[in-house]
Amino acid sequence: MRLDKWLWAARFYKTRALAVDFVDKGRVTVNGQPVKRSRDLRVGDLVSLRQGAKGEIARELRVLGLSDARGPAPVAQLLYAETPDSIAAREAAARARPYVSDPAQAIEQGRPTKRDRRELVDWQRWSVSVDDIEG
Repeated sequence: MRLDKWLWAARFYKTRALAVDFVDKGRVTVNGQPVKRSRDLRVGDLVSLRQGAKGEIARELRVLGLSDARGPAPVAQLLYAETPDSIAAREAAARARPYVSDPAQAIEQGRPTKRDRRELVDWQRWSVSVDDIEG
């Protein structure tokens, strides 16, 4: 069973094209190894993946079943089991999320002025993304 089809069928990504994109960017590993989208997946494999627009949500899963057809969510959840460490890390990240500052919240009121936009662009230029580090 192809990895990209399984990720789509297990409902980790909305489209198969998104699954392919995340695999090609190196955001998905199987048994700790970087993989290609056509890698054969087997029951018992350990899949690590990142979800979200910038890959900010990390998950680690054990493959319990294979399916190349996308079905309802309750059926898709039977295809994998998330590891306890992954669940704990996701919950910790969710608790910390409200405390992360958003540069747009620094603007006190209304539409940003030209000066505000320059400051935002300058801030974004110096911020580091996870993709930049691994890259």
